Amino acid sequence: MSLRIEPGTKVGALLEAYPEAERVLVDLAPAFAQLRNPVVRRTVAKVATLEQAAKMGGISLSTMIEKLCAATGAASATTGSAESADDLAGTPDWVTRGRVVQDVDAGSLLARGVHPLREIREAVGGLGPGEFVILRAPFRPEPLLAAMRREGAQVYCTAEGECHVVYIARTISDR
Repeated sequence: MSLRIEPGTKVGALLEAYPEAERVLVDLAPAFAQLRNPVVRRTVAKVATLEQAAKMGGISLSTMIEKLCAATGAASATTGSAESADDLAGTPDWVTRGRVVQDVDAGSLLARGVHPLREIREAVGGLGPGEFVILRAPFRPEPLLAAMRREGAQVYCTAEGECHVVYIARTISDR
C-alpha cells in the first residue's frame, strides 16, 4: 500500500499502511508506546494526525516525517513547526484564578479501555463560572484538545515532567 506521509496523515492510516512505522514512532518518543494499547489504536490513532502526534511526543514534525519516510520508503511533503501555541503564550488568567472541580487521569482510563473524551465532556458540561477540569495524560492529547476547542471550550495544556496536564473550562458565552 502506498500512503503519502505528511503532517495531516492520520496515525492509524500510517500504521495500517506501514506496520513497521510503530517501531519508528516508539523509538522517537516513549509516549508512542501507547499505540500498542488497543483502545488508543482504535480511538486516538484513528483521528490523530502526524502533526498532532509530534506535539504529543514533543518532537520535531520534520524529524518524525523524515524518519518515517526513511523506514517505509514512502513519499513525504514539506513540514512546518510542531511548536504549540500553548507553549508560547504562557498560563492564561482563567487557569491561575480558577478552581479545579475534577481531576481526570487519562492513563488509568485508557488502561481500562475507556476513552477520556466522554468523561471530560460530561465534566465540562457541569462547570460553573471560574471552574475547570484537569486531565492528566502520559502524552499530549491533541485530538482531545482539538475536539474540546471545536466544542467551544477553553483549553490550556502544559507538560509537567513526563505528564501532560490539560486545563479545560467552558467559555464565558456558555455560562
